[in-house]
Amino acid sequence: MALLNKEQIKEIIPHRDPFLLIDEIVELEPGVRAVGKKYLRPDEFWFAGHFPQEPVQPGVLTIEMLAQTGAVCSLSLPENKGRIAYFAGIDKAKFRNKAVPGDTLTLEVEVIKVRGPLAVCKAVATVDGRKIVTAELTSMLGDAPAAAESGAEKE
Repeated sequence: MALLNKEQIKEIIPHRDPFLLIDEIVELEPGVRAVGKKYLRPDEFWFAGHFPQEPVQPGVLTIEMLAQTGAVCSLSLPENKGRIAYFAGIDKAKFRNKAVPGDTLTLEVEVIKVRGPLAVCKAVATVDGRKIVTAELTSMLGDAPAAAESGAEKE
């Protein structure tokens, strides 16, 4: 059962379609760990070209899904409300198995180190318990840009 749905995720992180790449958060301990889900629909835009004869989930997009799950973890802390998490590093990334249309990715992140605005997470994506991607992801918290003076409003 979802703890946070897509609309609630959008209240925490700034990503929007077509680049909001997580469907729900099923576990959350703010600032400590989070578990997200992504249902790989056959009509995901990337499957048309990756690869036409054998659609395979791109590993780099799985890394992004893990990063977005980590951003929800960090930005759900009350003191981080309204901030943004920027990618600062990807280490020890391993692409272990493939995921395909129809699979559900489970995206687990656990904060293993925090130093000032930097956080390092251990990240694991699985399908039915089978590891797809593992990595250590570093993010840096920053202030979200203010709405443009031209009258644009912040979402």
